[in-house]
Amino acid sequence: MSSLTVSEKRKAFRQLHQSGCFVIPNPWDVGSAKALASMGFKALATTSSGYAWSNGKPDGGLPRSEVLAHMRLMAEAVDLPINADFESGFADTAAELEESVHLAIETGVAGFSIEDSTGDAQSPLMPLDDAAKRISVARSAIDKAGGDTLLVGRAENFFVGVHDLDDAIARLKAYSEAGADCLYAPGIKTREQIKAVVDAVAPKPVNVLIGWDSDLTVNDLAELGVRRISLGGALARAAWGGFLQAATALSREGKFKLGAATPGAELNALFK
Repeated sequence: MSSLTVSEKRKAFRQLHQSGCFVIPNPWDVGSAKALASMGFKALATTSSGYAWSNGKPDGGLPRSEVLAHMRLMAEAVDLPINADFESGFADTAAELEESVHLAIETGVAGFSIEDSTGDAQSPLMPLDDAAKRISVARSAIDKAGGDTLLVGRAENFFVGVHDLDDAIARLKAYSEAGADCLYAPGIKTREQIKAVVDAVAPKPVNVLIGWDSDLTVNDLAELGVRRISLGGALARAAWGGFLQAATALSREGKFKLGAATPGAELNALFK
């Protein structure tokens, strides 16, 4: 149970976005959150995919009620600010989105993101004006609640197969103008793409996703002007990779290839 107040966590989280560069890794349950908190990270972020997989569901397959309960659980689990992956806000109308944002704030998270994907393969992105309006609605709801919860605007272009950097930047700029505190275009990978996004929305902070085996380091990203670095479902995928590899060897070969299994005594000491 966290000993810091929600207000203290939100204040610390906002301060992290003022200067420098920090890594905000993504746990998927209380155990992984506590493990990461013990390593000196200054903030953590939920992962919609990682949590969904732990429930036997695909990314995006959980209802709002379960996601909100998970957000509350994670916010209460550690003495660190938690940023929540709140997907597209679980809302079709402005009124529904305002309600969703109010419920998200009540969970105690320090910040959350609203994305612009539709889930429709034929039309994967919301129209820009509609998506920007949703950020404005979320901003207004946060301000009514005191304004200390950080709002992240996400342009999902590269995640949904629309590899159009100019459009992604136009979206991020619109979300910034609509009141987003931090901007995020998951899926951009090259130095040129990252620098273009950072420059376009300056002085607002930018989050960059490092999903797997990037040759960029934290220092590289800091030099490009990135303020925070998240991993999305990558840590969950790493955990699932080890589990599935060991289980597959057992089921297909009858061999106990448990790999780099952490000793039980070490895990007991970690969670003591």
